[in-house]
Amino acid sequence: MKPSFDVQSVVSALSQVRQTWRASQQRTTEPGGRELPSREALSHIIGGLRGALFPMRLGPHDLRQESEDFYVGHTLDTVLHALWHQVVLELRHASKHVDSIHQEASIEAHALSLVREFSQALPEVRHLLDSDVIAAYEGDPAARSVDEVLLCYPGIEAMIHHRLAHRLYKLGVPLLARLVAELAHAQTGIDIHPGASIGPGFFIDHGTGVVIGETAVIGKRVRLYQAVTLGAKSFPTDAQGHPIKGLPRHPTLQDDVVIYAGATVLGCVTIGQGATIGGNVWVTHDVPPGAHLTQARSLRDGQAASVS
Repeated sequence: MKPSFDVQSVVSALSQVRQTWRASQQRTTEPGGRELPSREALSHIIGGLRGALFPMRLGPHDLRQESEDFYVGHTLDTVLHALWHQVVLELRHASKHVDSIHQEASIEAHALSLVREFSQALPEVRHLLDSDVIAAYEGDPAARSVDEVLLCYPGIEAMIHHRLAHRLYKLGVPLLARLVAELAHAQTGIDIHPGASIGPGFFIDHGTGVVIGETAVIGKRVRLYQAVTLGAKSFPTDAQGHPIKGLPRHPTLQDDVVIYAGATVLGCVTIGQGATIGGNVWVTHDVPPGAHLTQARSLRDGQAASVS
């Protein structure tokens, strides 16, 4: 028996659902092609940028060092053109509608300026990533080489994406930045919002389950272990009860902070320079520089944590 399906009725019903959604959001379709950036295209672009940043480690398996610059140049030319197209899509969508050739030309010119600025930042991105790789190698006794760290550590994979996504976020294309961040989230289980500001020498050990919120600020040489959350404690709302966007609501970690597995730090609190937060500790207040916040040795005193 050859199975048959009433595909036409499903197509018709899906079309009706789409039209209802667009009407409720006061949207219209854009004739002639896709109106939003593509996750698949961003995945290809980030893959190319990874190779351009670390050609002899993350580039083609058969790349020879004498061809390194040629490969980097060709790859950058390809992915930057592709990125320009994705930036145009976001800017066009953000403008709600494009009703003139002049407006379209203005969007394309602005996108070109943003992608050029992004490309000029790539050497600094590589420099920051080098500091992250060194921090991971020096901070993990199991690491046998910096090459192992770069090739194998999910924390470094997440930071490659984040350093690139953060640049896009700062340039004013937050949707593209979020897509890049979510690619890393899907691959590594590490969720870093592209708005988070992270200093050099950052090391996420193991990594699975780490969450870093949009307005988090992280200093130099900070180390996090798996399942650490740097989150928000509350969300200020407007008169209609909707969360107000963009307000600071996440922790600040000063230089040389270490936070062990399972710890949760919530709200606009500051963890002082050189402080250590022990595993599974819940923090909703400032921690002074150099302090060691740990689980209580005994629950008989009725306290959940102790500071030394």
